[in-house]
Amino acid sequence: MSTTNANNAGLSYTTEGVDKEKRLTLITATSVVGAVGVGFVAWPFVASLSPSARTQAAGAPVEVDISKIEDGQRLTVEWRGKPIWIVKRTKKHLADLLTLNAKLRDPDSLEQQQPSYAQNPNRAIKPEYLVVIGICTHLGCSPSYVKEEDQHDLGSDWKGGFFCPCHGSFFDLAGRVYQGVPAPTNLVVPPYTYLSETRILVGVDQTEGVA
Repeated sequence: MSTTNANNAGLSYTTEGVDKEKRLTLITATSVVGAVGVGFVAWPFVASLSPSARTQAAGAPVEVDISKIEDGQRLTVEWRGKPIWIVKRTKKHLADLLTLNAKLRDPDSLEQQQPSYAQNPNRAIKPEYLVVIGICTHLGCSPSYVKEEDQHDLGSDWKGGFFCPCHGSFFDLAGRVYQGVPAPTNLVVPPYTYLSETRILVGVDQTEGVA
């Protein structure tokens, strides 16, 4: 029998009769359990370093299916915490836009409120689909969408568009601001691109990559 004295404690223990193979197995198993335990402790920390789904959604591009939008209908999605409006305009809407220039503050969209590919009379890549950020350029309110055929008191010459009831700003169906209202500029057109005839990606510029 062999006896080993424990330093500093005045105790002794014996190794006689101990199955070395079993001891090795026990040590190995304990080490594995310890490693797994460390893994469970470390995972919440590692996970906390990854952006949350909400954070990813706030900055990531948003893919939108526009195949089911009917004429005159507005679809709203969220990108970077902002409402994005997608309106399907009819041929009449597009024709009406050409008659409004004299009433608008910036009819030719000279202010840089849109990407270069949307600096046209329709302020869009494809004329029938308007894509704008639904936030008034005055104090950040969200205007109402008012169609020409809706019941309203905006005048008999109202051709449809957006009205901000907070301070009385008007925008046409291209998001262009009317003269004599508090809003100083047109609604902002976000970067976007077409993935197909029926799907767009908001947040990715058509010519310059991800915004």
